[in-house]
This record gives sequence, C-alpha cells and structure tokens, in this order.
Amino acid sequence: MKFSIVGSGSIGAAWAITFARAGHDVSVYDVAPEKLNSLNSGLSTRLHFLAIEKLISEDPESILKRISTTTDLSLCLEGATYVQECAPEKIEIKERIFEELDRLTDKNVILASSSSALGASKFNQRMQYPERALVVHPGNPPYLLSVAEVVPSNKTSPAITSKAILILEQVGMHPVEVKREIEGFVFNRLQGAVLREAYCLVRDGVIGPEEIDLIVTQGLGKRWAVIGPFGTSSLNAQGGIRDHASRMAESYYQMGKDRNQNDPWTPEMVESVAGVMEKIFEIDEWESNVEKRDRALAEINNLIAKSDNFDFYNKK
Repeated sequence: MKFSIVGSGSIGAAWAITFARAGHDVSVYDVAPEKLNSLNSGLSTRLHFLAIEKLISEDPESILKRISTTTDLSLCLEGATYVQECAPEKIEIKERIFEELDRLTDKNVILASSSSALGASKFNQRMQYPERALVVHPGNPPYLLSVAEVVPSNKTSPAITSKAILILEQVGMHPVEVKREIEGFVFNRLQGAVLREAYCLVRDGVIGPEEIDLIVTQGLGKRWAVIGPFGTSSLNAQGGIRDHASRMAESYYQMGKDRNQNDPWTPEMVESVAGVMEKIFEIDEWESNVEKRDRALAEINNLIAKSDNFDFYNKK
C-alpha cells in the first residue's frame, strides 16, 4: 500500500514515520525543496531515536528507504491508496489543496486532513467527490501517541470512514470515530478544558503554574496514563459510575457554575455512560480492577524513578 503525504512539516514527518514503520511506501510532497532536504535528516534522527528506545525492530535505514520526497504533486499521488494532508490550518489553503487532490486521484482514494480544528465540511466545497474527504487528527507525534480522531463530514461516505479506520489500525494506530464535526474535535476540547481551568486558577490566585503542572504530572497524568476519566470514576467508587455520580455530581456541577457553566450530570447522561463503562469495568470485578490499576501505577512510578527524563520540574 502506498501513502502520500502533502506537507513536510513536523506532522507530515511524523505521519511518514508512522506509515513507513508499518512497512508501507510513503511519498512526501512539499512545494519547497529546502524543506524536503531538511526533512530527510529529521526523519533519520527520529528513527534512530525510536531504534534506541526499542520502539522499532527494523533498521532505521531500511525504513528510510521506503520514504521518498518530491516537489511534483502528481508524482507524489501516483498509485496512492491513502493521502494525508498536513498543510497549515487555514481554510483557503486546505480548500485549494483538496480541490487539487480530488482532481489528481481516483475517486476511491481516501483524502484525510491532519486538521486539529477544521472539519472537512469547511474545505470540501469545491471537490467533485467530497464523500472521500475526512479529518484524521493525530496525537502529536503519532509514532508515540497512537490515537487518531477520525472525523467524517456530513458528506463523507461511511465506507470511506470505515476504510480509513481499518487502514489506521493496520499501521498501528488507535482510530476513534468522532460521530459529528465539532470545533476542536475531542482531543483539543478535553485539552482545552483543562487549560482553561488551569489559567483561571492561576489568574484567581489559587495556585501557581508550576504547581498546576505538578498536580497533573504527579497525579492526574499518571492516572490518565492507565485509565481515562470515566474509568477513573468507575474505580473511585465501589458501585461504579452510578455510585460516583450520586456522590460527586452536585459538587462538580457547583464547580462548573463558578465558571458560568450549566452542565449538570443528568440521570440520562449518567446511564448512557454507565451502560458502556460497566461492560469494561464490571462492578463485581471492582477489587481486581483496582488492584490492576494500582499495579500499573506502580510500574509507572518505578519507570519514573529509574529515568532522568521526568525531571523537568526538579532543576534546583
């Protein structure tokens, strides 16, 4: 399978590694030859880093041989099954690029954008086949953060969405379908919610920025590396999500009201979450799940204790 990448910046380079590491040929296009020249040295550096960290089993040079570069867009797209656009976050640029991609590729080729906020409906207006355009927004860099938001527009074909998800799984990603376009999608909305509250707490004189980061790195971050917010709630109360919500919903509602938010956890919302999470965190396995969580946290603590790479906040 051949992958084409349009744009050789940091995201384009990261996608190139992700696809080539999985054994596929990759062609990277950019209008600027000097950017492509610097791309090659950057790819080599990153691949050797992955080899040192034992995150690739193949020789870095062998992976590099599967990545080619060109300033000819037609050549880049020739024979591609999947195209990943990595251009700047501007509607007019993406609209122009997708019109060109639509013209130069077969109508069955997937056209994915790395956009972190713009839905495909913002830039598919001039396409003849808008049903094959969608957003595939990665965690950055995708060769280390293997989650990708798959965001179809209202014109995207379900078959294209399913095919994109399958391809991403085959290259080692964890694709998550976002059911409808929403500003910032999900990754950045979650990240943004934490950042907004963090800025407000500093502004209000409650705490300093370094202390905020310590609360996350020494607490929330470790926990979220093992289980997400709903998993955390499932294990914070022995009765699972419903028990946690009955105890904490009002407190969290009041915290939201302090920020002029009116988002109560309604019984219907709680039930919709509980119905899914209790299939993963079964209530009668609560104790064994807590033990499993704690073993994972112990492993993380041991890893941190053995490494010098976690000392950003300990420079005194």
